[in-house]
Amino acid sequence: MTRVAITGMGVVSAIGNDVETFRRALHTHAGGLAAPEGMDEVPKGISVVGQVRAFDGLARFGKDRLALLDPFAQYGLAAADEAIAMAGLDFRADPAMAARTACIVGTGGAGISTFQEGFARLYKEGKNRVNPFTVPRAMGNAACSQITMAHGITGPAFAVTSACATANHAIGLGFHMVRSGMVDRAVVGGSDALVNFGNLKAWEALRVVSRDTCRPFSKDRTGMVIGEGAGVFVLERWDDAVARGVPIQAEMIGFGMSADAGDITFPSVEGAARAVQACLDDAGLAPGDVDHINAHGTATTANDATEAKVIRTVFGDRTDAVSVTSTKSFHGHALGAAGGLELVAAVVALQDAYVPPTLNLTELDPACPLDVVTGTGREGAVRVALSNSFAFGGLNAVLAVRRTDAA
Repeated sequence: MTRVAITGMGVVSAIGNDVETFRRALHTHAGGLAAPEGMDEVPKGISVVGQVRAFDGLARFGKDRLALLDPFAQYGLAAADEAIAMAGLDFRADPAMAARTACIVGTGGAGISTFQEGFARLYKEGKNRVNPFTVPRAMGNAACSQITMAHGITGPAFAVTSACATANHAIGLGFHMVRSGMVDRAVVGGSDALVNFGNLKAWEALRVVSRDTCRPFSKDRTGMVIGEGAGVFVLERWDDAVARGVPIQAEMIGFGMSADAGDITFPSVEGAARAVQACLDDAGLAPGDVDHINAHGTATTANDATEAKVIRTVFGDRTDAVSVTSTKSFHGHALGAAGGLELVAAVVALQDAYVPPTLNLTELDPACPLDVVTGTGREGAVRVALSNSFAFGGLNAVLAVRRTDAA
């Protein structure tokens, strides 16, 4: 079976707009949750977000290009640019390679910022026209399409959307395409720009958002914190990466998915457990092979307790030997981009032999009996890590990665 290497990573997030800044934040426990900035009005129930800051779209893309880019596409493009540069690839210089490269970049909210601007023009300002670029800016495939156009990728390309599992589905699909030989490489991930009045108002109405901060697995947790950003990766055949002499960041080894077919918002132990087990089976792993899990860990009452049961169901007696963290406590819940950000964190754990802490945890909830890493994090070798994403609608996707020297 073809081995698959991760040769590039790119990130835009509340804790950094490049991989090294993101890595440094994890090591220094520098969370990025804070009051929203740059908004004319903020919903009363929203006091903290994981907002992308210090991101200059005009400087990155120029005025003319920026006019066609919703923020979610800007974030996706920036992360893809970093990932492709890290991988040392130039698709335009090699049309044959470009035609054998897939691009799968998903989103949960798509161009919600563009739609909000249009609605404000119509219903707040009383105008009768919206931005003529509303459709190409807001469509769900905008980030994916813009990436293909920017880099000349001409192979299979599409977007996926599965709420909070979007990025993991996109990454996993690309992984399977490379492993099966359908393509030689894949640019994969997720992007979302969600810190705007309309989206925050919708989440406020659902009554699952915290008024203070994100405390995954903590007894006193009060809900999730909305984040945003993008996480994008380059996957390629292991032998090709070795032949090119490019640094391999980690090995992608497994992907599992499932549907709860139950409640639209309440998670299922059985459904999520099937996805975790499917990932282990796909990777040829036993529970004892896994050292670390980057949890879905949203800090809602239902999710965290359910996820703890999922992990215990699959790992059994091995559960207490698996370190667990939720980096949503750093960057918030970036929905369609969440799995991308969290896979970067999982790869950092492999590379640096360091599991970042779950921030803000005051007392572990007895309903979440896991080895949740707190404090200043934990040093120690991590050979294999999982990254869980369990979405509204009961759509679950789990990824497995391995340290490059741990095969």
